[in-house]
Amino acid sequence: MKRRHFVIMSAAFIAAVTLSACGGNNTAKDTGNSGSDTSQVDYSDENNWMAHPGNPTKEVDTFYLYPTAFNDPSDNAETICKISNNEMRQGAQGTYESQAKVYEESTNVYAPYYRQVNLSVVSGMPTDERDALSAGLPQTDVFAALDHYFEEDNNGRPFILAGHSQGSQMLTNVLGKYMKEHPDYLERMVAAYVIGYSVTDDFLAKNPFLKFAEGETDTGVIVSWNTEGPENKGQDSLVILPGAQCINPLNWKRDDTYAPSSLNLGGRIRDTDNGGFKDVPEAADAVVDTKRGVIVTTTKAIEPVKAANFGTDSFHNGDYMLYYYNLQDNVKKRIEAYLEKK
Repeated sequence: MKRRHFVIMSAAFIAAVTLSACGGNNTAKDTGNSGSDTSQVDYSDENNWMAHPGNPTKEVDTFYLYPTAFNDPSDNAETICKISNNEMRQGAQGTYESQAKVYEESTNVYAPYYRQVNLSVVSGMPTDERDALSAGLPQTDVFAALDHYFEEDNNGRPFILAGHSQGSQMLTNVLGKYMKEHPDYLERMVAAYVIGYSVTDDFLAKNPFLKFAEGETDTGVIVSWNTEGPENKGQDSLVILPGAQCINPLNWKRDDTYAPSSLNLGGRIRDTDNGGFKDVPEAADAVVDTKRGVIVTTTKAIEPVKAANFGTDSFHNGDYMLYYYNLQDNVKKRIEAYLEKK
């Protein structure tokens, strides 16, 4: 597999891994961050892909969209960064290691760079205004990357859609708009892991051709959760919307059946002392809060985010890390179930 591979472990990344990140050593051609660049991104240029297998070896692909990696609080900050913005690219590389790597065991991972909205600018905006911005240049880039992927790279293989946070917000656009226009592609979707952003009742009602997962091995479905501690109940969060749907990544149930940490196959937790990652057995328990539409955990494996935009007991930074090996196992099982049906 031909892929740019980076490990980013800066303190800034760790502090901002909720929706933003920085650090790394990949140098883009243009370091500007002006949002005035509205030109079409060329996805035939591999420089615009964080991951692009030169020789795919697996039967199934993953198309992965990273969370917010652009967070500029300066007075003259742009609302949307350039595709060449170094902060965005370097932060994306770090989240690949903590998130997208989970899909590598079973799939060929394709991950485009895309122009992102600035967390510092939009965090105080109403949801509809943030959605409108995401439906601009970021959506244009993601749809163009999908066009290139399906036309030049996919070769008819089944695929998974995967993301986190802003990346998962973009996946709701992919599912509700792009896939609506390409039902032939949707037929080959094993699953969409829309993690770290809400998939709501209203969204599903507006898109009846989509369905939410009901168990561990159903296919062609959306899988989604947001992770919080008990103290976050009733607090506002950028990623939790009214009517959110949720599935438990330990027992794969939608109800409030408690899943103890003994069901956790292990977390892959960022090692802030020594760098890299460490495996943590039974990293977290999980139970679905069916009213709020989130996973509630009492984990001690990582500290909560405690960010104003996510509540004081959010584990947004642990959506992948805390349930890493259960997710890896689930990807394998859904692929097996999909291939058995063919």
